[in-house]
Amino acid sequence: MLTARQGLRALPPLPALLTLPVLLALLTLCLALPAASPAQAYAARAASRNPMVLVHGYNADPGVWGALRADLRAAGYTDAELFSFGYDTHRSVNEVLAGRLGAYVDQVRRETGAAEVDVVSHSFGSLVSRWYVKFGGGAAAVDHWVSLAGPNRGTSTAWACALWDQACRDMTPGSYVVKNLNSGDETPGAVKYATFWSGCDEVVNPDDSVPLTGATNTPVGCLGHNDLLGDDGTSAGVRAFLGS
Repeated sequence: MLTARQGLRALPPLPALLTLPVLLALLTLCLALPAASPAQAYAARAASRNPMVLVHGYNADPGVWGALRADLRAAGYTDAELFSFGYDTHRSVNEVLAGRLGAYVDQVRRETGAAEVDVVSHSFGSLVSRWYVKFGGGAAAVDHWVSLAGPNRGTSTAWACALWDQACRDMTPGSYVVKNLNSGDETPGAVKYATFWSGCDEVVNPDDSVPLTGATNTPVGCLGHNDLLGDDGTSAGVRAFLGS
């Protein structure tokens, strides 16, 4: 049996390059390398996340997104990554609003340096954002598209204001906008699509106007039309989809 001293002598010599000065230099270099700071780690995570554009619905404004914005901030988003598109909801989807949304998305991409954005829309905003994606070049700029209670196949309640309001006419079943959005591929391009719909929606009738062929369609139970905006389960579903 070898003694401790004899065992040390029996070890093979270090390669010529791994001399004591070289080993000390390597150790010094390792100690000098800075560990990633929390800010750097956050920046790395944020770099893989798209900025988000929120598109409100008819007769609403960006204030409706308060609950979802709070949930997104709690999930790690910063205000610099969250954008709300505000617009006059009485204008035409295809002639005016989709183009303005496209210009807004381009502005967001310039400000953030992002190649793509994620879009979350509510109600009438779903038609505006869908037209932008399908006919306005948005398929190349949008990664995830989400519709909360969107009248994607029209809603009969829109007839109540269709006589004097262009946006209401656009939301009626069989309108020019609805026909063109649902002709051919309902979910074109490489965009990931999702819809969330309620069986108790008092605004979108019929309720199954919301789901789209080719999208991830999620029923949220018995919620009112605007309740989807503040519902915890819907918010969790949206955040999970955006992370897919």
